[in-house]
Amino acid sequence: MDKEIIFLVEESDEGGYEAKASDYSIYTEAEDLTELKSKVKDAVKCHFEEKINVS
Repeated sequence: MDKEIIFLVEESDEGGYEAKASDYSIYTEAEDLTELKSKVKDAVKCHFEEKINVS
């Protein structure tokens, strides 16, 4: 079963961007949106520690 995780993306006070999942304790930050997308995927994989499809 596929699940959807909603992230709130905001500009960081220190520069760059941060992403916080709305229903899970997942958080990451990066210098630009391309890097943030990659880091969000890695954070989700790490959080669930199982093979999942992250697109």
